[in-house]
Amino acid sequence: MTPVRVTVWGENRHEKIEEHVRKIYPDGMHETIADGIRENLGDGAVVRTVTLDDPEHGLTEEALQDTDVLVWWGHAAHGEVADEVVERVHQHVLSGMGLVVLHSGHWSKIFMKLMGTSCTLRWRSEHDRELIWTVDPTHPIADGVPHPLEIEEDEMYGEFFDIPAPDELIFISTFSGGEAFRSGCTFHRGYGKIFYFRPGDQDYPTYHHKDVRRVIANGVKWARTDRPERTAPVLLRYETGEFFKGAGYTGPLG
Repeated sequence: MTPVRVTVWGENRHEKIEEHVRKIYPDGMHETIADGIRENLGDGAVVRTVTLDDPEHGLTEEALQDTDVLVWWGHAAHGEVADEVVERVHQHVLSGMGLVVLHSGHWSKIFMKLMGTSCTLRWRSEHDRELIWTVDPTHPIADGVPHPLEIEEDEMYGEFFDIPAPDELIFISTFSGGEAFRSGCTFHRGYGKIFYFRPGDQDYPTYHHKDVRRVIANGVKWARTDRPERTAPVLLRYETGEFFKGAGYTGPLG
């Protein structure tokens, strides 16, 4: 199989304006996430990075056509992502592009659009210990992941997490404050596969954690589809006895 083409999208704002974040991620969180994917997938992936401040946020039509899986981290500037770019990404996901959404990307425009809910949750950033428990050890995203995966300190996310029921629940997290959270969830939208993974607040070195990096790389491998071409589901008219070749209009009338 040819290498999976991965684009890591990073907001890249905290690293520019907060010195303590820059010390943790001197090259930007997006570069650290990308390095983790390269580290785990090796020659099985071609990874590049783009950021919010790139032209069209780095997500041009050509860039998305050249992307098998898009990895998304955002937090402070969700509202600055142009709606036309969100729509472009949305159409690519429906047409078969994989999407891995990390941490505070739960409130990104693209994740909320795909989920159709508020995606709100409880949170606290007070250096909680997180234990990530594997509840589906047979899933490929859980391959090689310790049970539990321990993160010494990170931001807490707690239920209720307002998302649709996941197609698959792979991980749940518990925190030193007693909270629990559905921290590893998959969804299918159109022909696209989506993986949401909770860890990764900018104030902590979470994306240097070898097991967190392993999960993200596994998620990238899983989210790639094997469709020969990227096409969205369409409405076709079929004649009696015709099973494979639709005819006529390809969308709603009018």
